[in-house]
Amino acid sequence: MEPSLLLSSPSSSTPLPFFLSNTLPFHSKPKLSTKFNCTLQKSHFWGSNLSWVPSQSHHGRPKLDAVRPIITAAVKRRKELPFDNVIQRDKKLKFVLKVRNILVTQPDRVMSLKTLGKFKRDLGLDKKRRLIAVLKKFPAVFQIMEEGVFSLKFKMTPEAERLYFEETRVRNEMEELVVVKLRKLLMMSLEKRILLEKIAHLKTDLGLPQEFRDTVCHRYPQYFKVVATQRGPALELTHWDPELAVSAAELAAEENRIREMEEQNLIIDRPPKFNRVKLPKGLNLSKGEMRKIMQFRDLPYFSPYSDFSGLRPGSREKEKHACGVVHEILSLTLEKRTLVDHFTHFREEFRFSQQLRGMLIRHPDMFYVSLKGDRDSVFLREGYRDSQLVEKDRLLLIKEKLRTLVNVPRFPKGPARRIVEDSMRESDGREDESGQEEEEWSEDVDNLLSDDDWSDEDDDDLPPDFDEDGELLEIGQGKTIKQDSRQNDEMVLLPVFADGRPREQW
Repeated sequence: MEPSLLLSSPSSSTPLPFFLSNTLPFHSKPKLSTKFNCTLQKSHFWGSNLSWVPSQSHHGRPKLDAVRPIITAAVKRRKELPFDNVIQRDKKLKFVLKVRNILVTQPDRVMSLKTLGKFKRDLGLDKKRRLIAVLKKFPAVFQIMEEGVFSLKFKMTPEAERLYFEETRVRNEMEELVVVKLRKLLMMSLEKRILLEKIAHLKTDLGLPQEFRDTVCHRYPQYFKVVATQRGPALELTHWDPELAVSAAELAAEENRIREMEEQNLIIDRPPKFNRVKLPKGLNLSKGEMRKIMQFRDLPYFSPYSDFSGLRPGSREKEKHACGVVHEILSLTLEKRTLVDHFTHFREEFRFSQQLRGMLIRHPDMFYVSLKGDRDSVFLREGYRDSQLVEKDRLLLIKEKLRTLVNVPRFPKGPARRIVEDSMRESDGREDESGQEEEEWSEDVDNLLSDDDWSDEDDDDLPPDFDEDGELLEIGQGKTIKQDSRQNDEMVLLPVFADGRPREQW
């Protein structure tokens, strides 16, 4: 017989039975269960009667009476330092670019620190943070000027300003390439139309100018136009170009095919190449995970420019198309990377699933998701080799020059400090030589002053005589110095008034 305990509640006279059982099959510890106003009966585990059949809710959607199982990605994410270091080294550069974008909007590119204080929230700074201390950390980029007592202004250094003008000139020359990127982005969308506020999220990554809404979007009506929608202005495609509807993956596959054909024509017989999946070093996958990746890769390729309205959401074919779209957008970016949140803004245009981050992690052979920084970033793996881009754009070369200026320290350390120390040693050597010359010059002067008419018996270098009897004077624990009580009556000066009368001494 199972033990039972009856407790009476102070608020009512009805007994409250507690069912305590140590023979429950699913629990190693005793479980306390309650029943109100019921008879005590022997029963099995109460959760065995839960139904997993979906039922209709009041909204018409099916729901489960029990908790749904957690859905996890097929592959665990692995941390890779080469990609994470790319995010770390651009932290200071991103802050400098934000300040520069604010500065160039001012007349003559000169701005007061008081005006810059209004943008502290946009710069991610605390209210108590001193702007002058932050700007002084970049002495090769910003220059602080003092105008008046309480007026401090800053501007770019000549080298940083020269890089800014060069970047502006390169952006103007690359406007045609920017137009091609916008056309390809619109051609991949479902309705060939994207809101301008969504395109603005990829503005920096695609290399678009800051005012692209008023410049590029209106200069090429033969390719696209700005239309008004219920959710705001949008950019709509007006001309479909089949020559642009070729993805970067298709071009790379064609190049590999041509290369393999050239190798087959060689006389030397080569061992057959197995079609393997390139995975990052150290990523150990199980046979099941590797099988899923290979099966996904063997699926027919869906071009990101094809019509995907008939693909069923959640199917493997739809995920294949989504991976192709992400791959193509990353190939259009300057640094072959962007934020994961930027892709979430295009769920409606490209029919991305709600588990977009999980989809990117499931394909480590194509993408890498970094958790460094404020928001997660996604990298195109084939665009990098040991944290360095394989192909660098002209804008990226200018960006690297600016990064060099940002990394210039306020106080030199390391190699720069050694150069300063070497220069100090050289200056010390010059001081030693000058010291020897001064000694020789002083000896000559002493010889000139060796005459009795110019000499004086009193030595000015001796300390003053504080002992009248000429006794030994001890100073701390040092040597005992004997003081001579010699006095020269001729050199004693007595205090007198202006009319010559002697003055009383204290």
